[in-house]
Amino acid sequence: MHVAVQADTEQECAAGLRLLEQLGLQPAMLPRLLSDNRWMARAVPATKARTEDGDGRGPGVSG
Repeated sequence: MHVAVQADTEQECAAGLRLLEQLGLQPAMLPRLLSDNRWMARAVPATKARTEDGDGRGPGVSG
């Protein structure tokens, strides 16, 4: 899954990407000017790093 932001300006596109980050997504493509004079950025779901035992909690987490 990926989510795209389209905007008229780089600033609007970057603001949309920041909103997606607040929802837990991570940037996959930073704002880029496309050939038809519009700006686009993409985000994907954030993934957690796997630990050796594969629980996905990351290093240093007791539990």
